[in-house]
Amino acid sequence: MKLRKLGTIIAVLFTFAQIGLFSQTLDADNFKDASVSIKYYNKSIYYPGSSEDFPIFVHITIKNNGQDTLRFKLADDRAFSLDFNAYTVKNKTLKQTEKIIEKRTTYQTVYFREIALETGEEYSFVENVKDYLKIENSSVYYLELDFYPELYKAKQLKLKSNRLTLEVRPSPSSASSNYIPVKDQTIEILKPLDLSPDKIVEQTIIARQKSLWDQYFLYMDVESLLKRNAPLAKKYASVSAEEREKLLQSFKADLMQSRIENDIIAVPEKFQIEKTTYTPTEGSVSVVEWFKYPNFSEIKRYTYKVRQHDGIWQIYDYTVVNLGTE
Repeated sequence: MKLRKLGTIIAVLFTFAQIGLFSQTLDADNFKDASVSIKYYNKSIYYPGSSEDFPIFVHITIKNNGQDTLRFKLADDRAFSLDFNAYTVKNKTLKQTEKIIEKRTTYQTVYFREIALETGEEYSFVENVKDYLKIENSSVYYLELDFYPELYKAKQLKLKSNRLTLEVRPSPSSASSNYIPVKDQTIEILKPLDLSPDKIVEQTIIARQKSLWDQYFLYMDVESLLKRNAPLAKKYASVSAEEREKLLQSFKADLMQSRIENDIIAVPEKFQIEKTTYTPTEGSVSVVEWFKYPNFSEIKRYTYKVRQHDGIWQIYDYTVVNLGTE
């Protein structure tokens, strides 16, 4: 579930090469009360390398701070709606990826949605900085975002975000984990604690509510969740240990960008733990969760299956039952 609060979304079809023919004169005053902000979505230790192996996820929020309805376009392929810019301490700009350059220089159809935000409403989504920029060396960078409310071809109109400091460390050894979660605004590596099943489920849900992906995955058996997907499970069983690690990282990235397993990453407005049962090695935690929509709330019962691994309880499976609305 994408994190968002919005008025109206209208799906439309748009031809990238014809933007200049059909777009009207842009009025910057329409966006004077709009703001764009960025923050790290899963605070981590960042390394050079590929987008898949060492991602840098950033949470982007567009907000209407004015009194009038704010309308803008958002491409399904975000490459036509935004740019990341990163600078070294010597003000040298990082280069864009070949993939981004190719997309923007190739004739193609671009799908976008027209989004309307009322006063105080906002729309948020997550992007991987390395899908946009080549980050090949360890250094300290300053990261910003340009958002194009009328799509990239009309890039003379853009909204600039706040600036983040991005510290990229030297590449880890091949024996190191590709992804090392850390506490927000520290370099302390997170470690799972010996908590009861209901507590690890509670912490996992709260971490999801707060968009703290590092803490969300702390008590999650990602490998077992991946194997719920038959095609992925088949591929996972047939590749090397190194390829398996890459598959796990890709699976995490897909979860964070809401491309798969939407139930497990859905964000409840509130929740209540109903029942917890467990033996010394296996257990289940039943939770009623409320998901808020503009005119109603949807209620679901999640049953999280847990088991012991090296003395720590982990979520390895789940079921969902719809309980209706209120």
